[in-house]
Amino acid sequence: MRHIISILLQNEAGALARVANLFSTRGYNIESLNVAPTNNELVSRLTLVTTGSNAVIDQISKQLVKLVDVVNIVDMTDGDHIERELALFKLQLHEAGRDELSGMVSDFGARILDDHQGHFTVELIGGSHDIDRFMVSVAECADILTVVRSGAMAVARGAPILTPT
Repeated sequence: MRHIISILLQNEAGALARVANLFSTRGYNIESLNVAPTNNELVSRLTLVTTGSNAVIDQISKQLVKLVDVVNIVDMTDGDHIERELALFKLQLHEAGRDELSGMVSDFGARILDDHQGHFTVELIGGSHDIDRFMVSVAECADILTVVRSGAMAVARGAPILTPT
């Protein structure tokens, strides 16, 4: 099962490496990883997507909490949350694909950022499944030259559930 784990960790050199090392030494795969500072300059928020059974995720969480840099951790998958991902696509349209692309951009709520020498750069913000669906759809009218995805970011609905302790 896919899990989105949010981690608050000290904003120090090597903190991210220690988290990634925990995963690699135990043979766990990280599907995506986002790290950015929070409103507290001493703390960064790391959003990590991985797969595994609930028992595996529980074990990972227990091992992460033991790391000195980890301030707090929560599996966002367990609660009501909002998930988004940013994707940028570099496309080269097939013959007469401009109208199809315009329709898809409108349908998915995407934006054309650039049209330079027949190469289109399209931005899409949405859930992972939305981005996957857009990628399949747009391949019908264009060659996908580049895909850049941020990976999932998630925040709990309502009151914050992940705060420094």
